[in-house]
Amino acid sequence: MKTSRFSETQIITILKQGESGIKVKDLCREHGISDATYYNWKAKYGGLEASDLKRLKEVESECTKLKRMYADLALENRALKDLIEKKL
Repeated sequence: MKTSRFSETQIITILKQGESGIKVKDLCREHGISDATYYNWKAKYGGLEASDLKRLKEVESECTKLKRMYADLALENRALKDLIEKKL
C-alpha cells in the first residue's frame, strides 16, 4: 500500500483551510493533491481535531492489542480442551 506524503495532522490542517473558505480547487493546486483526494480525506477525517485523531489512534492500538490477547487465549483454550478430550 502506498504511503501518503502527508501526515494526518497535515491532512487535518489542509481540511481546516478548506473549511475557512479557500476554494477547493485552489487548495488542491497549492498542496499538489487532486479533488478526489481532498474529498476522500474529508470523508475520512472531516470534523476531527488533532487531539481527536491522537485519541482515535490510541483506541485503535488498544483494540488491536485486545484482539491479539483474545486470539492467544482462544488458541490456548482450544488446545486445553483438545488435551482434556484426549485424556478422557
